[in-house]
Amino acid sequence: MVDIATRVWNHKWKIDPIVRSLIDTDFYKLLMCQSVFRNKPDTNVTFSLINRTKSVRLAELVDEGELREQLDHIRSLSLSRGESTWMRGNTFYGKRQMFTPEFMDWFENLRLPPYHLEKRDGQYELTFEGKWPEVMLWEIPALAVLMELRSRAVLNTLRKFELQVLYARAMTKLWEKVERLRDVEGLRIADFGTRRRHSFLWQDWCVQAMTERLEGAFVGTSNCLIAKNRDLEAIGTNAHELPMVYAALAKDDEALRQAPYEVLSDWHEEHDGNLRIILPDTYGTKGFLDAAPDWLAGWTGIRIDSGDPAEGAETAINWWKARGENPKEKLIIFSDGLDEEKILSLHKQFVGRVKVSFGWGTLLTNDFRDLTTDNSLAPFSLVCKAVAANGTPTVKLSDNPRKAMGPQDQIDRYKRVFGVGKQEEMEVVV
Repeated sequence: MVDIATRVWNHKWKIDPIVRSLIDTDFYKLLMCQSVFRNKPDTNVTFSLINRTKSVRLAELVDEGELREQLDHIRSLSLSRGESTWMRGNTFYGKRQMFTPEFMDWFENLRLPPYHLEKRDGQYELTFEGKWPEVMLWEIPALAVLMELRSRAVLNTLRKFELQVLYARAMTKLWEKVERLRDVEGLRIADFGTRRRHSFLWQDWCVQAMTERLEGAFVGTSNCLIAKNRDLEAIGTNAHELPMVYAALAKDDEALRQAPYEVLSDWHEEHDGNLRIILPDTYGTKGFLDAAPDWLAGWTGIRIDSGDPAEGAETAINWWKARGENPKEKLIIFSDGLDEEKILSLHKQFVGRVKVSFGWGTLLTNDFRDLTTDNSLAPFSLVCKAVAANGTPTVKLSDNPRKAMGPQDQIDRYKRVFGVGKQEEMEVVV
């Protein structure tokens, strides 16, 4: 097993590029990329970095030259033969050849497009613009680079034995969390922590710890490279990006109202089983479910990613019942701001009523809270979102207004079109 503290101490040897592979990304990103490649390949999309935690002044912590070096390295990457073989020949969600030969031929020849980087008010303005299937693949590596460079900036101030103690304490902290989850009957949990991880090496260590201690309760990782290297299931379905872009392309209010369902109609043609998971909160969960076509009720489950998770689960259960479905046969995936306490509470509340699973993210792979004297390694909320499609701004409402994004006039329009009333603000944990 890698001695992480020693490896960090020796980062000056340049042995650790932050992103090692184009498949050092979340599985859902590749699934969505194939869907976009098939359905909207010529759409021009702009992605932009957004730091919700303004107190973390990234441009003052992270050296611009180092950031450019890491981003330029990513642009040099292409699929290796082994990675291509894994994608072409592996079984994902019980299906062989999940990725079509046409998509793989394109992906094998891909190099990520250029980026635009500026400093402004203590933050980095990092944007990517181009054809949607290409630029969308910048999101996860861009986040991983900024998160790890921030970690390295803090770690560079520590001496060798301080690093050893820091990682020993972090390992103990994670192990104690896992111990609390170990004997929970019927638990199903996956690593969703790529985008805001402390580092690649640390995410890999966390996955190994979960694999050993939780055994069958640990169902896999969203990180494709780690899944490949550790012979684990690659986990993931789809994200808010799809309805945000489809909605931005809508020509009028009625087309806008139908856009989230058009996304899932395209997805329905490509996937079945456990890949048919609804993410309903982009423009408000309740309104989405109330207006949803009946065929969506037949899907496998729902992922809850904002708002009060228990309230969201109750809404889903009531919706299934109203549509004549048995909630006990449905799957709810919780994925927002989870830590072991919330996992334990939600599992206890809903096990037996529905099938329950958890996507554990930042507080699995980046919980260094209170492990440095000034809390300088605490995780923070960094996102990279599609902000425009064919020149039109995108909008996200969410079930938590603090996660909303887009021009205010468009936010108001979307609230009107989707019938979103007063929303309760909740702390954005990460």
